[in-house]
Amino acid sequence: MNTPQMPNWQARACSLGHAFVHQVQRVALLLLMGLLAVWAGPLHAASPTPSPVSTPSKPFAVVWRLEGPLNASGPEGQRQLTLGDTVMVGERLSAGAATEAVLQTRDAGLIAIRPGAEFVALQFSAQGKPSDSSRLELFKGALRLITGWIGKLNPRGHTLTTPTATVGIRGTDHEPYVLLGDEEDAPGYKPGTYDKVNQGGTTLQAAGQSVDIAPGKVGFARAAGKSRALMTLLFPVLLEKVPDFYVPGKFDAEMDAWSQDAPARNAEQLQARRKQALQCVPAEIAKRWTQELDAAIERSDAGAILDKFARDIRIQASVRGAGGRMTDLELAGPELADSIVAAVGSLRDYKHRRITLQGKAAGPAGEAACGPVAVRSVVIEEGRQGDKPYRFESEEIYQLELQDGLWRATQAQTRQR
Repeated sequence: MNTPQMPNWQARACSLGHAFVHQVQRVALLLLMGLLAVWAGPLHAASPTPSPVSTPSKPFAVVWRLEGPLNASGPEGQRQLTLGDTVMVGERLSAGAATEAVLQTRDAGLIAIRPGAEFVALQFSAQGKPSDSSRLELFKGALRLITGWIGKLNPRGHTLTTPTATVGIRGTDHEPYVLLGDEEDAPGYKPGTYDKVNQGGTTLQAAGQSVDIAPGKVGFARAAGKSRALMTLLFPVLLEKVPDFYVPGKFDAEMDAWSQDAPARNAEQLQARRKQALQCVPAEIAKRWTQELDAAIERSDAGAILDKFARDIRIQASVRGAGGRMTDLELAGPELADSIVAAVGSLRDYKHRRITLQGKAAGPAGEAACGPVAVRSVVIEEGRQGDKPYRFESEEIYQLELQDGLWRATQAQTRQR
């Protein structure tokens, strides 16, 4: 007759003696209260101090239309963008000599990138709050910008800078153009910053002065020459006519239609974003997640407990052993499932009390409605596992992330106190 095989974690524990078995059982109990560290990738040696969580770049826009090569370079290297790719804050975009592209920003705006243009989103926040802001820098070439809800919600927080000027907006469809002086398609025009307004209005600032630009008009701020020019020659001015280098882009007909619908679209998108933001309060997420975990433990529902954690996980915990010495332990995915089933099967008279519970934003929002949430809690728990009573106090630290519409722990740290 075949002898039933013990799970790997039990076999290893038994080889080290009953004291270690008891510690592994404690690990299972700690896990049930969310006190184990959960990582989505390979781990180094366990540590009582939480590993720092890297903050990813913020999404800025997606590639909505594209014809020709469009490159992005940033902290993570260089890449050639394709239709539907996400552009991150801090990535410098460079269009080919014949490239035309349109980005859809996360506040429901559009940015048309003309051939040869180079620019970067230095700052961008679209949370549906009065503090939402956008700061772009155009190095060369031309863009066409149809501002999203940030232009309505916080127009002073929406700016574009160039080597010679700053452009402010007032809920606008406009086309900034930076000439460096060597463009073949703009002979006879002075180098500097031009801005043509299609709808709304902009303010062109340079050399401590500014000029307001109305629809159908073009403002200009010249670049300083090799010799120091008189300051008055650098003041921004309005041009008498639209320069010849302003020509429609390949996707301008679609942008014209977008611009006509922009007010209604911006209001709708802003309302939806604000509704999402109300559902993304970190303290409420932390409270709801821990309540769901605690309820699953109380009814000994191993499946519901497992569903609170990322699937491809490794588990670590620091537990107190004989003589008060701390021991670092870890479990892998299959071992985690074994330990939970074993623990809830023998758990009796379980009681717990969370002394503290904090939930804070752990980083910027990603493509999902909510960004990561950092949870910190101190809990006292007691009960019986089999015929052995226990009582201990532990500190837990999690990072929660949305996965398939559910909040799961993807990072955490625990230490028995």
